[in-house]
Amino acid sequence: MTTPDPIRRFVEATNAGDTEAFLDTFTADAFLSDWGRPFHGREQISRWNRSDNIGVQSRLNIVRIAMAEGSYRVRIAVTGNGFNGEGDMTFTLDGDRIASLVIA
Repeated sequence: MTTPDPIRRFVEATNAGDTEAFLDTFTADAFLSDWGRPFHGREQISRWNRSDNIGVQSRLNIVRIAMAEGSYRVRIAVTGNGFNGEGDMTFTLDGDRIASLVIA
């Protein structure tokens, strides 16, 4: 399956350490849940990005992707100075942006 553009840009921005491009992948009112920790809107997602993503030099690699019930379930391999390993991310898109991201 071809990776949808917003998810591709999310991975590329993270790997490039480009916070502005990373935040631009989300809708203004996006929701992110990281193992049950909720973040609402770009401001809170920006805080998560500093503490758990670009701020800890994360590098992402898509292992596999599948569509399920209108969302994309993506298996991601993560390396960096934070979490290292594989995990699942479920993306719900709104046009060319991410409306919801659930990490579990």
